[in-house]
Amino acid sequence: MTDATPRHRDITSRYRQHGGSILIEMKLNTATQLFNSLDPSPFHEKDLDDDAAEYIVSTARDFPLKAPLRLEIYLPPDQIRQDTEESVTNAVHNFFDYKTEVVDSDLRTVLRQGRVSLLIGLTFLSACLFARQLLGTQLPQGTVREILAEGLLISGWVAMWRPIQIFLYEWWPIRNLRRLYHKLSHLKIDVRARD
Repeated sequence: MTDATPRHRDITSRYRQHGGSILIEMKLNTATQLFNSLDPSPFHEKDLDDDAAEYIVSTARDFPLKAPLRLEIYLPPDQIRQDTEESVTNAVHNFFDYKTEVVDSDLRTVLRQGRVSLLIGLTFLSACLFARQLLGTQLPQGTVREILAEGLLISGWVAMWRPIQIFLYEWWPIRNLRRLYHKLSHLKIDVRARD
């Protein structure tokens, strides 16, 4: 979707902008609200809270991948320390770096399954075509031969359904999610005092 589309203009008008970047804004009472409270990891390695992560991802999905985004987190002044912005930035970047690695692994798995499925599908299709040809020489003309021949042909092509599905449809949404996570792992983040 290009910047000129009406939908993009409508969405952009709902968000504030700063320095040419669209702002993803979060107002929190403490920085710890951003993180999963059950995660025992150090602050800079913590998982983001599911709702916080979903909000960041869903907002980023509203815009083209090339649209510049910035995350602004508003905290009460007494919650901001000298290293708060650096700690939050590192934690958010580490979280989305990890998500990028997970999706990379998912993509490799799907493509590996696609290659194996393609090999199996082509082998089965070849066997069905060979059996179909053999059937034509072994059975006399008639309805039974036609049914068996068509059944073998259809079965062979049905076996190709899974690799076709993977290589035409399944891999690119995963790749797009990986690109989004990679972008979010380099997101500019500001921590500001709430009014």
